[in-house]
This record gives sequence, C-alpha cells and structure tokens, in this order.
Amino acid sequence: MGRSQDKLDKMQLRQSYRNVWQSDLMGTVTADTPYCFFSCLCGPCVSYLLRKRALYNDMSRYTCCGGYMPCSGRCGESKCPQLCLATEVFFCFGNSVASTRFMLQDEFNIQTTQCDNCIIGFMFCLNQIACIFSLVACIVGSDELSEASQLLSCLADMVYCTVCACMQTQHKIEMDKRDGVIGSQPMSVPPAQQMSRIDQPVPPYAGYPPPGYPQPYYPQPGHGYPPAPGYPPPGQSYPPPGQGYPPPGQGYPPPGQGYPPAPGYPSTGYPSK
Repeated sequence: MGRSQDKLDKMQLRQSYRNVWQSDLMGTVTADTPYCFFSCLCGPCVSYLLRKRALYNDMSRYTCCGGYMPCSGRCGESKCPQLCLATEVFFCFGNSVASTRFMLQDEFNIQTTQCDNCIIGFMFCLNQIACIFSLVACIVGSDELSEASQLLSCLADMVYCTVCACMQTQHKIEMDKRDGVIGSQPMSVPPAQQMSRIDQPVPPYAGYPPPGYPQPYYPQPGHGYPPAPGYPPPGQSYPPPGQGYPPPGQGYPPPGQGYPPAPGYPSTGYPSK
C-alpha cells in the first residue's frame, strides 16, 4: 500500500514539473522523420537503444522497467542486465517505452502537455474499446460484430504503434539535446541528489536551466574593470618617477618662480607715492 501511494504521489508530482519536451508528439514526425519511421518498423530495438542511452550507456544502473513495476529489482538485472533489458523490450514493450519516458521526466523535470495527454489517452481508450468489442463478439457469435471488432482491433494497433513511435522519437530528440547533439553544451551524468536546506525557500532548479538565466561573472586577473580617469594603470606608482614632488630641501615653488601676479597688480612691490 505504501509503495502504491509513493507511485501515486510521484505521478502527481510530475504534473508540477516546469520544463517541456523539446518536441511534442505531433511535431516528432517532422522533427526527425527517419528515426520516426525506424521506430515504427522496429519498436523494441529502438526501445533497447533508448533505454541504454538514457542510462548513459552504464548498464550497471539498469533496473527492470526503470523501477516503476512490482517486478523491478527482482529479475536478476545485476547479473545480466543486457538480457533482462532485451526481455523487457520484447515482452513488455509498452512498459519499456513508458519507463524510459518516466526516467527522462524525473531527471529533467519535464511535464507532458495537454495535447500529448489527449493523444496518449485516446490510444489507451481505443485499445480498451477494441478489447471490449472482441469479447462481445466472442460471446454473441455474430459474424458482423466479429468483423467490426477485428477492424477496430487493427485500428487500435495502428494507433498504438504510431503513438509509441512518436513517443520514442520524442525521447530521442530530448536525449539529443541532453548530449549536445542539438544545442550548445552537452550535459554530464547527473550528480547524486541532495536534500534541500530547511532555510532555503525555493528548492534548487533541477533539470535544464531556465532560459535567460544569468551566469555569474568573475573578472580574471588583468581583465577587471578599467581604471578610473586620473588613476595610473595597475603596477605603476603615482606620481610617475621624475614628475612628482620636489626633492628634499627644495621649497615649492622654486625660488624666483612664484605664482604669477593677479590681474591689475604690478609685478613687484607697490608703486611709489
């Protein structure tokens, strides 16, 4: 019961994530068309490659279904993670795609848009309706209803494969951004998470930095602020040698070179009466 409550809390927490996917499900076909077709033709192979890439190619971190299923951690993943991952993507393909998606969302605080939620919800509802029609057709035994249920099942399978292909292409584009394939700077393996301080009002920003976030500037030695007008450059004394105060024993101004007379006064003395 406690584990189910933790999963429910985690799902609710994902709704408050601040980042969004690099490309939504509707735009993945045009964003990376070749990879989208590759995902349609061989979904399990793509799921294997994406999960390994999501783990930074470190299979020692692999857990069955990303730790989101009751069987996670109980399938001998530590002994042979490659075989366990291959088994997961072929026999639990839907769970493997969803697990990779949850891993990326939790790592980078990515929320799912309303449009993506509607597409995923439509896929699940269509599968449920196709399953119900198939059961009703088996119970009733009507040929017309059986044919309708088969058509609906084919439509549900086509929608399922298409949505999963777009979803995996979305994951690939997001990891391209993370690894620097698109963008300016690759990201490294995320460090171990730490608890926030009790006196910190806002927790540290996780995932991608917000756009326009200012970087701190620290002047390097010799490249600081320019000297103010009137001050000598660094490393030079003031006043310069030979242009400073008069030598000791000599008054200022030098004898015979006093201040000039003010206008209207004679140069020396007062006029005789």
